[in-house]
Amino acid sequence: MHRLGGAGLAAFDRQTQSLQSFAALSSALNQTQIESLHSQLNQFRTSLSRFASDHRDEIRKDPQFRQAFQQMCAAIGVDPLAGPRKGGWWAEMLGLGDWQYELGVQIVDICVNTRERNGGMIEMGELIRLLSKLRGVAEGGEGSITEEDVVRSIKTLAPLGSGYEVVQLEGGKKMVRSVVKELDNDQAAALGIAQMLGGFIDVSALVDSQGWTPERAKTVLENMLVRDGLCWIDEQESGGPSYWVPSVMQWQD
Repeated sequence: MHRLGGAGLAAFDRQTQSLQSFAALSSALNQTQIESLHSQLNQFRTSLSRFASDHRDEIRKDPQFRQAFQQMCAAIGVDPLAGPRKGGWWAEMLGLGDWQYELGVQIVDICVNTRERNGGMIEMGELIRLLSKLRGVAEGGEGSITEEDVVRSIKTLAPLGSGYEVVQLEGGKKMVRSVVKELDNDQAAALGIAQMLGGFIDVSALVDSQGWTPERAKTVLENMLVRDGLCWIDEQESGGPSYWVPSVMQWQD
């Protein structure tokens, strides 16, 4: 019995030593893999830095090139246009951190100046048109602003807590909201119909397109008029009041 116990302890010792050896080998392999990964990441960062530096002006001025660069970086989990606090290295490398914040300030300026007529909701295309005019660039030309640029800049405004948000309507159309209030589903549907009709909407248009009762349609429009200030009323129509939604109308100023 004594010898069997001794043999058992010896086997246990050998097993313990084997486990320790395997653990040491595993640790060495993990360290090697980590070092290799760090090396690959450094090489990748160097290559991406060189590309960004060589094409810096194109990224800033060419909206299509900028979008392609953003998509490439997004696919690998890199945010090239993060502001100075979130990605100082990229902001310094590309000089786009300040550019993004500058665009955000211009968005606020336009939204505030047009809020009296549109109730704090402006159509994305109209906002881009006004931004292009403010920046003195032609839409689609060098230095022009894209929808993606606007979306990213609005995200930088989140810390302000002022309610700036991109809202998608039925049909895929987008609007920018600059007031702290929720847009319910009925209002979103009404705005989508108004946009398709060139800014005009009435009770019958909502009844025909959405299948609502006249009472529901009238309540939605009255709330948009009185409570939220999103539309104007025209009571001169013989078939009942009509409503005009400035935020989806095209303006020439």
